[in-house]
Amino acid sequence: MGDSDTPGGCQVRVRIQVHPGAWVPRIEQREELVHVWVKAPPVDGKANASAVHALAELHGVARSAVRLVSGASGRSKIFEIEGV
Repeated sequence: MGDSDTPGGCQVRVRIQVHPGAWVPRIEQREELVHVWVKAPPVDGKANASAVHALAELHGVARSAVRLVSGASGRSKIFEIEGV
């Protein structure tokens, strides 16, 4: 994870591991990696959208402030969150 200053506030990069198709959605921090369990299947970006929603809710920002930087088709992803 890393932090940098932006004109609108602080910008954070978060490494996550997405677990699609979970029975119960949850988020858990394990060392440098955040695990995000989502109910959505890994089809048509649904799991990514659910991960964006979960991260936005966790950090108290709008979903538009959460951007997928890398890992669109894999389970390991890097998100950038603005205004944290």
